[in-house]
Amino acid sequence: MNLVISLLEEPLLLLFVILFLGSLLGQAKIRGLSLGTSGVLLVAMIFGHFGYEISGTVQNLGLSLFIVAVGLQAGPRFFRMMRTSGVVFGVIGLIIVLIATITTVIISYLFNLSPALSIGLMTGALTSTPGLAAALQATNDPLASVGYGIAYPFGVIAVVLFVQLLPRLLKIDLVRDLKETADPVKTEGSPEVRTIEVTNLQINKRTLKELDFKKYKSVVISRVIRGDRNIIALNDTVILTGDRLVAVGLPDDLKKFCREIGKEVTSDFTNSDHVKLKKVIVDSEEIIGKTIKELQLRRMYGVTVTRIERGGFEFNQRPKWRLERGDILSLVSSEDRLVSVEKLFTKKALTVTNVHIFSLSLILLIGILIGMVPVHIPFLGTITLGVAGGPLFAALLIGHFGRIGPIRARFFQPSNQVVRDIGLVLFLAGAGTTAGQGIVDVIQQEGMSLLVGGAFITIVPIVAGFFIARKLFKLSMVHSLGALCGGLTSTPGLGAVNQLIDSEDPSIAYAAAYHLP
Repeated sequence: MNLVISLLEEPLLLLFVILFLGSLLGQAKIRGLSLGTSGVLLVAMIFGHFGYEISGTVQNLGLSLFIVAVGLQAGPRFFRMMRTSGVVFGVIGLIIVLIATITTVIISYLFNLSPALSIGLMTGALTSTPGLAAALQATNDPLASVGYGIAYPFGVIAVVLFVQLLPRLLKIDLVRDLKETADPVKTEGSPEVRTIEVTNLQINKRTLKELDFKKYKSVVISRVIRGDRNIIALNDTVILTGDRLVAVGLPDDLKKFCREIGKEVTSDFTNSDHVKLKKVIVDSEEIIGKTIKELQLRRMYGVTVTRIERGGFEFNQRPKWRLERGDILSLVSSEDRLVSVEKLFTKKALTVTNVHIFSLSLILLIGILIGMVPVHIPFLGTITLGVAGGPLFAALLIGHFGRIGPIRARFFQPSNQVVRDIGLVLFLAGAGTTAGQGIVDVIQQEGMSLLVGGAFITIVPIVAGFFIARKLFKLSMVHSLGALCGGLTSTPGLGAVNQLIDSEDPSIAYAAAYHLP
């Protein structure tokens, strides 16, 4: 026993013992639920109770890395979302946090809790690790971590149960509800699909290339329906009177196209020729930076790009847009051609990660310097953004532009995940050991009031947030639940919603609501 105690006095060994045991605990699942990285926090609190402590420098390093990774990932979406109707999800996220704050103030008053413990309780109830980081920076009190650790488990379970049970209790068909409800994800740049029957005799026996689609701007023909046949739309495809063209484009361009070509008819995609639509993600180094026009997919592979999704929002395909990693292209062609083209966009085996140490270090340096600058706020005094707010501001701004001078901010998703996870566990290890030194005394003093308070801080924002999303903003059940999970930063909750419906809409709503608060 003495040997173990002496070994744990070595700071580096202590750190990795906590990370190992915490990760082991976080992977354990009960009915599909797990603690994840919060397992590190709980193990660290146990070690802290017995007098062990991780250096504050390690904690701040982890916090800075975690915050920068979050900011770089959110940057492109954050500012784009602010310019679109998708901001409604961010507003819902802010409302959820506001309601949680009001509820926390009431709970704090009723149970006479300290400010640090109350704020920690709120971040745990909302399962918000970035919130815990901000709380510790603002209060400089380890009781925030205690409150977080107590409220977190119920916060996870409550959201998962809510999103799984509510659609069943209300007996809502999620797919039908999604189709019938207004979709704020759609922007003014979002394409529509229409089927147009050719009635103009001047079009008869002309090829698609001869139709000169440049004057219709955004319109793309994905397929030609002739009788019960589906024909892949290529430049040399001959159009006959009576053919039905499946067109994708902006509403105004489609109306102009329809007036000159024929009339809109009811879509009928009965498909005996196995023409398919497939979504592929841009992930190959050889493709990033190229335009759709340069790839010549239609001429070389017989594949048509109908639309592009970027940053959670959908746009009509634009030949001169340069592709970015993570763009999602909707392709139409035969199955064998789609399989061949998909390989072009797939990341090659053994591709190395691209964490640019020079850029990462410079972003951290700029962010920490910004965090040290005093900011005077009328009636509130002078504050600083600290090692959380400063790096977050810098990362959001640089992440939006992608590259500023020598600074590269668009890391591969796996690389960004590595930086974020390492930073997070280092931060939780430090915060946990500090909080553990007083956790037993706090529980003995406050007892059941902490559990009851944390439960209320979770339940009230869940119910109120859903009501606002559903009734005030008239969102679909899927978008409401996705935004709810984003506002509560509940990844397990999002996973539960994704199991209810095969759609990307919950993830889009989650991402938009998650980043703004």
